[in-house]
Amino acid sequence: MAVGPDPVKGAVSNHRRRRFDVRVVPHRRRSPFRLRDWRMSTKLATVLVVPSVAFLVLAGVQTSALVGRTTALNDFARQVGIGRQITAVVHQLQQERDRSAGELGELRKGGDREAASTALKPLQAATDRAIVDLRRAAEPLADADASWRVAFSEVLEAYDQVVDIRPAIPPAVLSSDTILSNYHRAVDTLLDLLAEPTPGQERPALSDAVLRYVQIARVKELSSRVRAQLYAAGRAGQYGTEDRVLLTDLRAQQLTALGAFRVAATTDQIRRYDETSVDPMFLVATQLEERSLPAGDAAPEVLPSEQWWAASQQRQDLLRQVEAGVLDDAVRQADGVSSGQLRTTLLVAGGIVAVLLVALLISLLVGRSVARSMRLLRSQALRIAQVELPDALDRLRTVTGGVPGIEVAPAVVRSLDEIGELAEAFVAVHRSAVTVAVEQATMRRNVNAMFVNLARRSQVLVERQLELLDDLEREESDPEQLENLFKLDHLAARMRRNDESLLVLAGTESTRRWNRPVGLGPVLLAAAAEIEQYQRVRLESVGDVHVVGHAVGELVHMLAELLENATAFSRPDTVVAVTARVEAVGALIEITDRGLGMSPAALAEANGVLASPPAADVATVERMGLFVVSHLAARLGVRVRLDGGQDGLVARLALPAALLAPAGAVELDTRAPARMLAAGAARGVNTQRMPGAARATGSSGPAVAPLDLPVAGRPPAAAVPRQARPVPVRAEDVLAPASSGGGGGWWSREGPAEPAGPGPVVPPATPVTAGTNERGLPMRVPMAQLSAVTRPARPQSAPARDDLDPEAVGGMLSRLYNGVRRAEAEDTTEIPVPPSGGHDEGGRRQ
Repeated sequence: MAVGPDPVKGAVSNHRRRRFDVRVVPHRRRSPFRLRDWRMSTKLATVLVVPSVAFLVLAGVQTSALVGRTTALNDFARQVGIGRQITAVVHQLQQERDRSAGELGELRKGGDREAASTALKPLQAATDRAIVDLRRAAEPLADADASWRVAFSEVLEAYDQVVDIRPAIPPAVLSSDTILSNYHRAVDTLLDLLAEPTPGQERPALSDAVLRYVQIARVKELSSRVRAQLYAAGRAGQYGTEDRVLLTDLRAQQLTALGAFRVAATTDQIRRYDETSVDPMFLVATQLEERSLPAGDAAPEVLPSEQWWAASQQRQDLLRQVEAGVLDDAVRQADGVSSGQLRTTLLVAGGIVAVLLVALLISLLVGRSVARSMRLLRSQALRIAQVELPDALDRLRTVTGGVPGIEVAPAVVRSLDEIGELAEAFVAVHRSAVTVAVEQATMRRNVNAMFVNLARRSQVLVERQLELLDDLEREESDPEQLENLFKLDHLAARMRRNDESLLVLAGTESTRRWNRPVGLGPVLLAAAAEIEQYQRVRLESVGDVHVVGHAVGELVHMLAELLENATAFSRPDTVVAVTARVEAVGALIEITDRGLGMSPAALAEANGVLASPPAADVATVERMGLFVVSHLAARLGVRVRLDGGQDGLVARLALPAALLAPAGAVELDTRAPARMLAAGAARGVNTQRMPGAARATGSSGPAVAPLDLPVAGRPPAAAVPRQARPVPVRAEDVLAPASSGGGGGWWSREGPAEPAGPGPVVPPATPVTAGTNERGLPMRVPMAQLSAVTRPARPQSAPARDDLDPEAVGGMLSRLYNGVRRAEAEDTTEIPVPPSGGHDEGGRRQ
């Protein structure tokens, strides 16, 4: 219904002091377990992440299988590659074994041990070097499959037994079979380790490659064992009982292994073997071996040891070359398959990653577009809901002139999808809300104009009523009727304050203004004069403080509302204490009552209203005083707070330094009029500790001896005369008192006029008293006769001027004031009233 107070300069809206409040629905907590409560970004992320994770799982399984296959082939290639070191160890062991067999045959005949030991040491050292190379090559395969590691450990164990059996060769204390069996077992474990690599059933070509070099290695091993038997027989000079049977068995196994090799070998490998078998050195060994074959009943020939060793050594070297070639073919094939599998795995993994990245990129582009639109729409919605629309409403509430135009920003989402349509719909809702708010602001402005018009008219009537009451009070001599007129006068003053409260409701400033600073004491007295139970107000102490003139009227109004509240809600037999003191940054006024008090919740609510003035509504009329105080405090920059006291409430008003003015020049003879003093004495307004606030007027007649004033505990010597015409005191009488006495001077709101020249100082003929108490004793008025006995501090010479009749001046000013009131009422009328031919409040035709 009314506009609120003007915002404090430099204040920042609460909506801009913090970030947007995302809790649009504060009464419901968001649960992360409810799908409908998820953020749009979370939902979009879920839509993108879930398929991506599923794709990654499937791709990971496929890639894991490929990686496992690649790893297996890589291990297979390394196991095949280590076959070079294995065949080298086998070749050295074969050399050492075959030579040891010949030395054992020589030692059986009584040969030289030292010569045998010397002949075997180079071969044993070469075997040790080969086994060291094998250990070094097998280190990278420490994490290979378990079967290969077991086979390798068996090789090492068998070789350790060979090392342990070597010292038994020169003494020849053990049989040749016992010693040679250790060599046979070590070679067999090496051949088993050579056949250990397994590529899997899906790689038969690789399995055949392993089989080929294993078969050629076995052919070479059987040829080496045949050489050992023939060399041992040549060194011993004869065959043993089982040598011929063993040689026959070895030759049969050799032919079987050679046949298996030819079946598994490639054409090129067979060709290379055939070329090796027709080599002259290979043929020499073959021819010598054929001589050792039995022919009919003839015993086999014992071959010359040295000749046989030389020829067989050349054949073994040729078989070693064939073996190395077949092994190299297997290594190249295994490396090629492993490299191809690695390339395939990398290509598949790269393709999976590329497809995933493309899918994620497309999903992110689409999701980012949707999320950006939603984010822009959400940002605009929150900005409208929490900044733009509240600010527009605040501007429309605080408008004093014409209603301004409110621009509605267009939608930030310009797409043509559903989100863009939603943004346009939201902007349409915003535009409709602003339109409704503008219409309401126009309606409030019109209603405020009606209130201002009615309040102005009511003020004119009240002022005329006060003038009429003044006339009646001057002419009335009956004390009872005069008392009733006083009550009616006070009710009219309260009606005027209600009219000013209506102006506050309408957001209009008060018309009562002062141009000069006024002391805080007179301001407090004027506020007390505005309430009904002013007799209960006690001014305890007031500092020497002056209030700027433009704030006096509104400050008096605000203090009157607080004093009215303090007297209305406290017991009639208690007093309301008012204190004022100067502080570092202003002044502090405290109003203390002994009343009902307020609950903590009600006190907090009232302080909230005082701190942030609300807009006028129906509830404002029920607590108009609190509303008026809050708005006036916000307008003046006064901080008002209610605190709980011992038995009631304490209202504290902190006046800022901007409302305080330095004390001006010494006001000469600033005496309160007899009207105020008489009323104050008759009604009990305590003016103690108020220097200069209540002084009795001087008299220009002859000096009269002072009367015997009543003293506490002693009856007066003569009856205390009653004031002839006591009149009620009003706020304007306190703030702008008129002179009484012979001088005839008067004061306006602009300050006191220059008084007349000094006259003889005589005490008043009738002492000023405040009536009698319940014991029948007169009550004196403090400092009422101070000016009668003390010469005022005024200049010794003053310019003479013609004094006007106070009644004539009062009548003239009253008529002028009424005219100004009516002009203001007509000027501030917002809704023109057409002439109806009726009469106004003064009885004049409009």
